[in-house]
Amino acid sequence: MKPYKTLVSRADAEFIINKSRFIGHGKPVETEEEALAFLAEMRETYKDATHNCYAYIVGANMGVMRYSDDGEPGGTAGMPIIEVLKARGVTNCCVVVTRYFGGVLLGAGGLVRAYSRGAAEAVNACGVGVMHPTLRILADVPYAMLSRVEFFLKSAPAIVEDKAFAEQVTLTLLVRETDAAALEASLVDLSEGTIEPVRFDEFYYAWKEEGAPPS
Repeated sequence: MKPYKTLVSRADAEFIINKSRFIGHGKPVETEEEALAFLAEMRETYKDATHNCYAYIVGANMGVMRYSDDGEPGGTAGMPIIEVLKARGVTNCCVVVTRYFGGVLLGAGGLVRAYSRGAAEAVNACGVGVMHPTLRILADVPYAMLSRVEFFLKSAPAIVEDKAFAEQVTLTLLVRETDAAALEASLVDLSEGTIEPVRFDEFYYAWKEEGAPPS
């Protein structure tokens, strides 16, 4: 499992150029089928639009790339969208840029700029995160140590996903695989061996580009 960049969430962004209305839509996807389903949803939602141009990239190694001008002059819509995705280094995502023609021709250069902007604004609205191999760790914390552990976790590279209260407090933590060993050692040291972290799941999780947990 290697890190890769993708969109953090689904989002839209809208702007107007020379009376034409553009709406950029972005969504993280796991498969080409999910990308096509998102495209179909946008085409249905905006079926009265002049164009629904799109691009998507799927695969941790960007193995699948598809795009379409959807009736715009060749090379003026789909290609600019996918170039934005490639420039941002994101994969497992789909971007659709919807256009409502406003009566003023933009020309080939104007279209390229407009669709590039639509893709860029969609990506920015969604946010870019790094999908890191991530571990889910359980830690049983005695009540007497809870405040000390919680204070430590505020500055630790981990996310407290859940907190269950019983005889002890069971914390469910998310931590990047590369940070896991150090975090576990810190918890053991902090508790003088009382806390014994247990790993029980590994998966990809979207962390912010700089490596901090999503807000």
